[in-house]
Formats: sequence, C-alpha cells, structure tokens
Amino acid sequence: MQAASSTSPNRYYTNDHEWVDFRGNIAYTGICKFKLTGFRQIQEISFTEISGLKKQGEVFALIKYNDYVIEAHMPVDGKVVQLNERLVDDNPDLLLEDDENAAWIAMIMPLEPNDRKDLMLPVQYELKGKNKFIIE
Repeated sequence: MQAASSTSPNRYYTNDHEWVDFRGNIAYTGICKFKLTGFRQIQEISFTEISGLKKQGEVFALIKYNDYVIEAHMPVDGKVVQLNERLVDDNPDLLLEDDENAAWIAMIMPLEPNDRKDLMLPVQYELKGKNKFIIE
C-alpha cells in the first residue's frame, strides 16, 4: 500500500495543521509537525468511534503526551477505512519524525474525492505559517 508523500501534488492542508493526500478514491491523513510542537513523545493515540460517515472537522483521534491532548480532525467528509498499524500498534512516535510519509494516521474514503473545500495547497499553507501574526 502506497503511503502519502509530502511532495505529492495531491497533498492539501487544513487550517488546523493537518494534511490530506488524495490518491484517487482514497486519501491518507495526518498531523503536521507544527501541531505537535512541545511533544517529546507520543504516549497514546486513541480513536473516537471511527465507523460510519464522519463530517469534515469532526474529531477522529486524540494524541496524548502528559497533559497535552491534540485532536486529529477529518479533513473532508468521508469514512475511515484503515488506521496506520505501524503508528497505532508499534511506534506512535513516528508522528514526531521528519518523515510524514510513515506518519499517516488514517486512510479515508472521501465522500466526494474531488472536493477540496476549505483545504490549502502547500504554498498557501506555507504562506499562512509565515504570516501567522496577521489578523484574518
């Protein structure tokens, strides 16, 4: 199974520092390293009820380190079809590594595979990061 690639032309970002990489009728989703600032390790990843349709922005996972809890949201409407077993079962600290390719959290099936509503291209996401002190 091919994982997401940070150089993929099909990678988009959310305003909440998550990414989604579209691969035809499926997509991979994960957390940007910026969202995990301050985490030294991942102590636990727990999932909400992942069966059924999830709406864009709905929480599907919680990532924990000490008293910190980061929410992972659905980037688009769709269904979670698979969790990254390497991440969940073996090594949750993969989320902290530089290689986002290994650190996808879930494979999803978007309800509308071509819908990019409220998602940013990489250049838009980079510009937003550089201009984070600008009031929107």
